[in-house]
Amino acid sequence: MMEQDSISTPIHYSEQPEIHYSQPEAHYSEQPEIHYSEQPDTLHLPGEGIPRDLTAVDVPIYYRENYFSDDSLYHLELGADKSGISGTPISHGEVHSDLITGLLIVCFLIACVVLSQAPGFMTRQIKLFFSNKTSDHSDAETGTELKMQLLLLSGTCVIVTILYFLYTLVFKTDTFTLTSNYVLLGIFMIAFMAYYAIQFLLYMMVNGTFFEQTENKKFLTSRLFLSSLEGILLFPAIVLLAFLHFSSSSIIIYTAIILILVKILAFYKSYIIFFKQKRFFLQIILYFCTLEIIPLLMLLSGLSVIVDILKVNY
Repeated sequence: MMEQDSISTPIHYSEQPEIHYSQPEAHYSEQPEIHYSEQPDTLHLPGEGIPRDLTAVDVPIYYRENYFSDDSLYHLELGADKSGISGTPISHGEVHSDLITGLLIVCFLIACVVLSQAPGFMTRQIKLFFSNKTSDHSDAETGTELKMQLLLLSGTCVIVTILYFLYTLVFKTDTFTLTSNYVLLGIFMIAFMAYYAIQFLLYMMVNGTFFEQTENKKFLTSRLFLSSLEGILLFPAIVLLAFLHFSSSSIIIYTAIILILVKILAFYKSYIIFFKQKRFFLQIILYFCTLEIIPLLMLLSGLSVIVDILKVNY
């Protein structure tokens, strides 16, 4: 009875804090050891294979390999076979620049505007050029056509400037002390504009002094038409060089032919207007050399000096 009373006596947790969480711990002094089996579990469902070990991590092969696994384009560290023929490198120099292309588009638009505003303008000017009647020019030449010819003359300045600029880069040098090669293009354009302006001023001064006003006006009109025609004939040369990659030597030959043809026509027109009736052949030679050949040689010499000063000498 005594033992039963001691077992049935309620336990007060405040008086015995050591058995607060687990009362059976007072009757068992040692905890049992648990031994887990290291053998694989063979108790699986009938008809099924051995289950996969949950601790083993294995990625399927279609995650690790694909068609481009051994390709050099997929793995840059792999060396690629150098097969095939190397292509022709595309030049991206000044001839293909946006500025040169923009100037060519402007020149093309100028020609389109002139031909659209004055239909038959070029045909009429060619007929007047080879006509020997002085009255034809005074009646046919209008203020609108004069403005059109001035527009074409400005296009000629741009085209001749681009041609000489490309000639300098190809045959002389492409390295200058300037911040940009386009600064040299601007210098060339100013030089050619000054050349044409001074040339027409010389014509007005000399012809106004020694010849009549009607003859002077007819010659100035014909010379302005020749300068405009020069730009139209030189425009295909730049297009062939810039977009169709023609050889530079062929373009130089074509340009030289056009310039010589223009000078021959200028010589012919000055002889017909001023010296045909007087029969002074030696004077026409002196006149032509003074107003045509010498200014051109001075222009080319001045541009050559400018290039020599601005280029970088190694």
